Amino acid sequence: MLVLDYVEDSGLEEIANSCKELQVLRVFPSDPFAPGPNVSLTEQGLVAVSVGCPKLQSVLYFCCQMTNDALVTIARNRPNMIRFRLCIIEPQTPDYSTLEPLDAGFGAIVQHCKELRRLSLSGLLTDRVFGYIGVHAKKLEMLSLDFAGDSDLGLHYVLSGCESLRKLEIRDCPFGVEALLANAAKLETMRSLWMSNCSVSFEACKLLAQKLPGLNVEVKDERGHPDTRQESCPIEKLYRYRTVSGRRFDTLGFVWIIAEDASLTPYSNGDCSLASS
Repeated sequence: MLVLDYVEDSGLEEIANSCKELQVLRVFPSDPFAPGPNVSLTEQGLVAVSVGCPKLQSVLYFCCQMTNDALVTIARNRPNMIRFRLCIIEPQTPDYSTLEPLDAGFGAIVQHCKELRRLSLSGLLTDRVFGYIGVHAKKLEMLSLDFAGDSDLGLHYVLSGCESLRKLEIRDCPFGVEALLANAAKLETMRSLWMSNCSVSFEACKLLAQKLPGLNVEVKDERGHPDTRQESCPIEKLYRYRTVSGRRFDTLGFVWIIAEDASLTPYSNGDCSLASS
C-alpha cells in the first residue's frame, strides 16, 4: 500500500483495523520541504499498523518525529519485518519525548527482526547503534544512513559485523578511510559502497584503490579534478563497486576513475582554496 501523509494517524489506524493481509506499507510526504508538520502523522500511526497488520514485513515511513519506545514496540510486534526504512524529515532529530538519540529504538529493530534484509536509518544516532547493527543484523544486505555516527568506529562495527551486507550508502557522516582499509576483505565481497560528503580524502581513495585492485573506485567531485587540491582535502563522493566488465568509459566530466596502481597516475598537489575558485 502506497499513501501520502494526508492519511494521518487516524487513517493508519483504520488500515490497521481493516487490512489484515497488508504486507507492504509506504507513506510518503505530501510536502517534504514544508517548514513544519502540515498533517497529523506521528509515530503512533506506524505503531497502530504494527499492532493490527500481522503480515506486515516491509515499511517505508516518512515522518517528522519518532521515539525509542515506538520503535521498540514496532520491533516486538513485527519480528517478521524484512525491510524497514524510516525517514525523519529533519536530520539528526532525537527522540522528541526524551531528547535522547534513537540508538535504542533501532537497536531493538535489528535485535528482534532476525530476517531483516534492508534498513534505512535517520534521526539522531551515535556509534552505539552501529554496534547493535554489527552484532544482530547478520542477514542485512542493504544499509542506508545519513547524518549519523560519531567516528570511524561506527563504520567498523557495520563492516566487521554484517556478514551478508552487499550494498552500503552513506551520506553526511563523519566516517573516513580507516574503517574501510581495516575491512578491505569485506569490501571485496560487497556489490557497492557509496559515500557522499564524508571525511574521505583523495589520498585515501588512492590507498583504497591500491588495496582493492579488483574493484572499481571512482571519485565524483563537481568542484574540479581532485589534483587541483591538496590530497588531504575531502572529496564530494566516493563510489566503489564490483563489475565483470572492468572500468567504464562513459563517465561524466566530474567523475574520475582511480587506477589500480595509483602511483602510475599523474596527480599533483595543489591548494585547497582552489576548490572554491
